[in-house]
Amino acid sequence: MVGVVGFSLTVPLTRVAVADGAMSPLFVGAARAVIAGALAALALTITRQRLPRGVQWRRLAIVAGGVVVGFPLLTSFALATAPASHGAVVIALLPAATAVMAVLRAGERPRMSFWVAAALGAIAAVVFAAINGGGLGSLHRSDLLLLGAVGAAAIGYAEGGLMARELGAWQTVSWALVLSCPLMIALTGVSIAQDAPRGSGVQWAAFAYLSAVSMFLGFFAWYRGLAIGPMARVSQTQLSQPVMSICWAALLLHETITWPTVLGGIAVIVSALLAVRSRNNGSAPAAQPKRHAREELSIRVDPGVGARDPQHLG
Repeated sequence: MVGVVGFSLTVPLTRVAVADGAMSPLFVGAARAVIAGALAALALTITRQRLPRGVQWRRLAIVAGGVVVGFPLLTSFALATAPASHGAVVIALLPAATAVMAVLRAGERPRMSFWVAAALGAIAAVVFAAINGGGLGSLHRSDLLLLGAVGAAAIGYAEGGLMARELGAWQTVSWALVLSCPLMIALTGVSIAQDAPRGSGVQWAAFAYLSAVSMFLGFFAWYRGLAIGPMARVSQTQLSQPVMSICWAALLLHETITWPTVLGGIAVIVSALLAVRSRNNGSAPAAQPKRHAREELSIRVDPGVGARDPQHLG
């Protein structure tokens, strides 16, 4: 939920940053990853983190492609022309898409009650976003971009949740950001050459938030939660994100909250709670570290040693 709260400002602030052509979608999508990548490199250097090994780099490339490159760029281009309400639709579909990816990638097997709650939550969230955005008939051509963003984020979330069990939550997003830096620096240079960014102080503040929180700090909590898992269940907490976005709009932009908004928000939150509280049916357990050979020998020879002396196996 800490991660979801951090992400809840992403869509409205992206819309703020690209409004009136002040900043190009390419600049917002790429430059925020460059800033976050610099923060990540600093954190990794100060803490002297060990480099990922072998296949971990390829898996980090999948994470980077989903949450560092794909989702930010696709949503930035979509929100340059589409209302911010469509961003709420994206968030409404993400939990269901992440649950599907958790089944395909992590081998989790939620019960039917979970899928029923997740489906109801997705429907409630889409209807909720549509009511607050002018109805389902107001969809735009950018919907394909938004659907692509959903797919990219779901893949990045599932793979990142698995990587966080091996590398750690903040380390996973940090290495993904560092890995994507050369590409994002090049794209940032192209965007500046085509259309130099400009904007008000509010727009630059929105860009700063997108760089530091949406692209970096928010993933500390989010990937940690997914790593604890099960990912399919934990991902459903994001159903509450459209509700939070509307609340932020009311608090910061003084938008009116109507009774349909309140009732829709309650329906979304209840669905999310039901999905999160549903029990899994044989979900794949989190990866456990390998035991040292001497530990295995000690356990086989005298299983009671560890029970008598907990420090023995330490």
